[in-house]
Amino acid sequence: MVAAFVLRGLCRAQAALRCAPAELLWVPQRGHRLTPADDELYQRTRISLLQRESPQSMYIDSYSSRGFMVNGNRVLGPCALLPHSVVQWNVGTHRDIIEESFSLFWLLEPRIEIVVVGTGDRTERLQPQVLQALKQRGIAVEVQDTPNACATFNFLCHEGRVTGAALIPPPGGTMLTSLAQAPE
Repeated sequence: MVAAFVLRGLCRAQAALRCAPAELLWVPQRGHRLTPADDELYQRTRISLLQRESPQSMYIDSYSSRGFMVNGNRVLGPCALLPHSVVQWNVGTHRDIIEESFSLFWLLEPRIEIVVVGTGDRTERLQPQVLQALKQRGIAVEVQDTPNACATFNFLCHEGRVTGAALIPPPGGTMLTSLAQAPE
């Protein structure tokens, strides 16, 4: 019996050597196709689209000592960037920022996850009661100099986070700087 198996194997090997190389590749074949009755993971998924995301998310193109270029629109002076809009922010310097300066951010729905604050050409400390008020309302705060705050805001928006920004233009003779062309 063993001799029969060996002889049969040799005959098949000789036949395989006479075959074209494409025929030598053996691909396992499934005996039957899966159907929904065979496997619950095979079942189709249905998606209902409730609302399309806005293709136009906020992006800070550039900044200067006069203001910002946001989505191709010039904004003069300090501004607050919300997920789908830009408003003037009534502060002059970081010393003018009080709890009420951020009231717009905690009134919005969906809730803002993080507010990026740009304090001009240097990172300045905000008053502790202002930071505490935002923390109590579940909003994270990132305080940076304005150039870095612009880049952080763009990064967070690109990630799809619900982000706000409160930006004070850097003072002095800062030239118009494009964030898209900044050296890496």
